[in-house]
Amino acid sequence: MGEPGILYLIPSPLDEEYQGVLIPEQVRVLEGLRFFVVENIRTSRRFIKKILPGFDIDACYFLEMDKHQAGQDFSMLINVLNGGSSAGLLSEAGCPGIADPGSQVVRLAHEQGIRVVPWIGPSSITLALMASGLNGQQFVFHGYLPTGRPDLIPRLKRVEADMVRTGYTQIFIETPYRNLSLLETLLANLAETTLLCLAIDITGPDEYIKTQTVKRWKTAGLVHFGKKPAIFLIGAG
Repeated sequence: MGEPGILYLIPSPLDEEYQGVLIPEQVRVLEGLRFFVVENIRTSRRFIKKILPGFDIDACYFLEMDKHQAGQDFSMLINVLNGGSSAGLLSEAGCPGIADPGSQVVRLAHEQGIRVVPWIGPSSITLALMASGLNGQQFVFHGYLPTGRPDLIPRLKRVEADMVRTGYTQIFIETPYRNLSLLETLLANLAETTLLCLAIDITGPDEYIKTQTVKRWKTAGLVHFGKKPAIFLIGAG
């Protein structure tokens, strides 16, 4: 049996209109792939066609991940890779495996002894941290906090207490339509000296990134998120 193929981790834009993601060498590799594991087939096909307008997209096979299904069967992918062909893992937005269900595919590849190659690309989490001015040496990403206020407020208090105790930047996200509600909860429950960064629509046309104390956020008034994705970060003031 020959050498197995490679699993390439392919980043995609955080904003659909921004296509400056892949370097020429990566585009050449992408052109040779015919098997993809993706979050969403429609948007993945559209992204590849924008990068490679003449690409025969109909000659490709797309396996869609189901983030709600534990233990999804990826045996077809493993067979392709063990057969010597390479494949791509494509995130819906940003980098595969970072706040993304693709990590289970990557772990399976490691278990099978298959080489994994990550490509450089945008991650809203790391870009927000870079631009926040908060501690980038030690940080914690929590994903989504609880949505109900009876659970959210105690959790938020614990997160802030951990930030004060350790100095680690605390990072979390929310569904866009609940962004404003979360911001209101943050301003009502965090200490006024805590630094809060809002990073909205990163790399998009309405990008907005600002860090200031909770006290200053309160006097500045609420931010209008619209339906834009946002990253929330808190740090020691």
